[in-house]
Amino acid sequence: MVPVSTHTAAPVAGVPSPPGAFIQDRLAGWVSDLTTLHELTERLAGTSTLDSALHELLGAGAALVGAGRGLIVLEPADGRGPSRTIGLGLAHAELGHIETVPRSATPYGRFLDGLPDTDGPRATPDILGDTGLDPRCREVAARLGYAASYAQPLATETAGRLGAAVWLYDEPAEPLERQCHLVGVYARYASEHLARLLELERARADAAVIAEELLPSRLPRIPGVWLAARRRAAPEGGGDWYDALSLPDNALGLAVGSVGRSGPAAMAATGRLRAGLRAYAVMEGEDPVAVLSDLELLLRLTEPACAATALYAYCEPDRRTLVLAGAGHTPPLVTGDRRTEFVETTLSAPLGMLSCWEAPSVEVAVRPGETVLLYTDGLLHRTGDTMDRAFARLHAAAAGVPNALRLDPGAVADHILRTVLPDGTEDVALLAARFD
Repeated sequence: MVPVSTHTAAPVAGVPSPPGAFIQDRLAGWVSDLTTLHELTERLAGTSTLDSALHELLGAGAALVGAGRGLIVLEPADGRGPSRTIGLGLAHAELGHIETVPRSATPYGRFLDGLPDTDGPRATPDILGDTGLDPRCREVAARLGYAASYAQPLATETAGRLGAAVWLYDEPAEPLERQCHLVGVYARYASEHLARLLELERARADAAVIAEELLPSRLPRIPGVWLAARRRAAPEGGGDWYDALSLPDNALGLAVGSVGRSGPAAMAATGRLRAGLRAYAVMEGEDPVAVLSDLELLLRLTEPACAATALYAYCEPDRRTLVLAGAGHTPPLVTGDRRTEFVETTLSAPLGMLSCWEAPSVEVAVRPGETVLLYTDGLLHRTGDTMDRAFARLHAAAAGVPNALRLDPGAVADHILRTVLPDGTEDVALLAARFD
């Protein structure tokens, strides 16, 4: 963190200060303060998540007031969350000790409860020597080794109360007026930034809930096949989806797809495509080409400026066969004890790209104990990798699944996701079907 200078040079005894020296010192101090605030606010503006912003705010504030430890309690006044407590130089157990102090006796608790004397910052320069404090407050301070605190509320005019920050000193102390002013200015900027990130996190959480609602609530149970699905959504939301539905004569329809959009528009298009595919699969599920042709017509009528990829497979578990067709989609992968290979599908255009989509279907025979993986292209994305390397990496991950995991399609899917996308930042859907 950037240290803050709080003193100017003292004149030598007996030597008068040159004219204007005091003004020059004040100007130098102001320039130093502005530079410090600029650097700290730039670093804070570079944070893109609530947790990173809270950690940055806590550390920068500690540097501004000269404290070594502290904590931030995020608790929005509207009650919509999220709520969390983050510490600086405090272990999880130590934060737990602090939370055993009656809330009204803590500076952050008084801020969060809106008590009358908490409109501005609150300094407690000598916790152990202040007999007016709650005994538990002094007991915890003695146990954790801090002797003073300085608390700053976090709030904006539009969002209201967001939380409070408290910085702790090892010895009795109180920040200088200049330090209080700097941390106050910084906290006001930080509160606005936190309010924006809070709304963004809430929007992402709402989008994640909607995206989950657009996917099957449960996978069908058909004799002879075991299903598992995994879905990872990118932070901005995405249009990758999967589906599985029971069909007449003990058959099964399996599908994955991806809409070339993100955010609410992608979720809306995903919902329409999945609902349409379900209807077409029930009517003519034995013919995957007809299902995708109908889906292409639906896309052109409802989303004329949107392109999408999709793969649909008609599965007969008792025969261990799949008839599938893909529209600009990545090829399925078959993996088992004796082989791991991609299904050779015909190159085809995505839905919505041509005036009339058509591509031949492919029939795949699966051996007992093998798993068929249908996935979206998010599983192949990694910065700097060519598609050949991406497919090779996926192939190696599937071939490297331990034998002990191959009986469980969910374990197979988890192993591949962990191996191929360890950071989990891509939008991806994966559907695994293991055949008896």
